[in-house]
Amino acid sequence: MQTSFKYLVGNAKRLAGMALVAGSLLLTGCASGINGTTQTSAAPHVRADVIYVYSFNATPEQVKMDSGIAQKIGSAMSGESSAQKQVQTAIDTREQVANEIVRELQSMGLHAVRVDGPAPANQNALVVEGSFQTIDEGKRRRRILIGLGAGKSEVSASVQILYKPAAGTPIALQSFSANADSGHMPGIAETAGVGAAAGHIATAAATGTALHGVSEVKQDGVSGDAKKLGDSIAKQIAAANTANGWMSAKRID
Repeated sequence: MQTSFKYLVGNAKRLAGMALVAGSLLLTGCASGINGTTQTSAAPHVRADVIYVYSFNATPEQVKMDSGIAQKIGSAMSGESSAQKQVQTAIDTREQVANEIVRELQSMGLHAVRVDGPAPANQNALVVEGSFQTIDEGKRRRRILIGLGAGKSEVSASVQILYKPAAGTPIALQSFSANADSGHMPGIAETAGVGAAAGHIATAAATGTALHGVSEVKQDGVSGDAKKLGDSIAKQIAAANTANGWMSAKRID
């Protein structure tokens, strides 16, 4: 009897571990992507010295706030109106995506710089600009309870890469769409079955809590999506640069 009990406990732990791994795979495998890539015929011998990254265009009206009761209570306690939160979320998302693009490109050894005004005219440069299509906080409560894409947060943008020769007119090189969301991790209702299968409610609760603890830390709504979007855009820029030889990379230590 004792041996059987130990077997069930061990089996429950193995199932919980499998659920965590599966959740992580779902989390990282379905959360971002690039599509609609269009390559534009460019002037020959494009050689750039720097990549200038602009913050993308966004308006507060594009921001869809989480309308859940917890968020309403939080707004009431802070005294911040929904309109004010929309403005701040739009600003924060613009800054985070642009900064993440630069950080990721620099980590690949590419000379990338944030700019907010006119691009300096004394260098041949790649210019990255874009417009947000979606900034959606989703519904955190639905993500935790249901999961599998329910209540997901999402950020998407249309992006352009241009070549601006020194003192010259910018030329379009490539355009694409990019998106990132909070993924399709199972909710507590789904993960509870892991423990239930082994006959342990405590295991079910622990598994659900562990999975969603990992989810919240890694995804953090729009903020997490913005980071993933910036990473995805940077990788696309780097891939296009490698394919076309627009500029050389030098590892930055």
